[in-house]
Amino acid sequence: MGDLAEVVRNRRMSRAFTGAPVDPEILDRMVDLASRAPSAGKTQGWHLVVLSGADTARYWDATLPEERRAGFAWPGLLLAPVVMVVVADPEAYLSRYAEPDKAHTGLGVSREAWPVAYWTVDASMAAMVLLLAAEDEGLGALFFGPFGATDQVRTALGIPDRMEIVATIALGEAEVGAAHQGRSAGRARRGVDAIVHRSRW
Repeated sequence: MGDLAEVVRNRRMSRAFTGAPVDPEILDRMVDLASRAPSAGKTQGWHLVVLSGADTARYWDATLPEERRAGFAWPGLLLAPVVMVVVADPEAYLSRYAEPDKAHTGLGVSREAWPVAYWTVDASMAAMVLLLAAEDEGLGALFFGPFGATDQVRTALGIPDRMEIVATIALGEAEVGAAHQGRSAGRARRGVDAIVHRSRW
């Protein structure tokens, strides 16, 4: 097995950070890798709103107001020096699939024409590459939702209504030795035989 297997096996969700800044060149390398994730029709209809340093407070103020922070289980998460909001653009997929080479699919007509929302799928695959790239760069990362505050995040960051907020990635140097495992960490990992249905279900 090569380096990829090691990166995949070592990747964990980090819920506490030291607050040390992340070199912008590292972020650029990570995003460049994510841009190579699979994309339906090579639409690449996803974006990142990236907050760094003190600017990350705009995200936390929208999702975790001061009155909610006292009981927050992961205070070290708020020290993450980078917060990325992963955003998908459904309209980009309608436009791409209305182009001559894709028009025959009928998928350029409306969102409802899509049996699977590939804007969400593509953004999620790009996010997975970002998580693996973080591990490869020696950084910690956490993939999570905006704590039920999607509308507040949209307003705080000026994200257009047509865009779909898929997830958030907190990124930075992980706090060594911090108790950061989530409640699901103890669940057993399914084996190959529990996952694969050979020939048919």
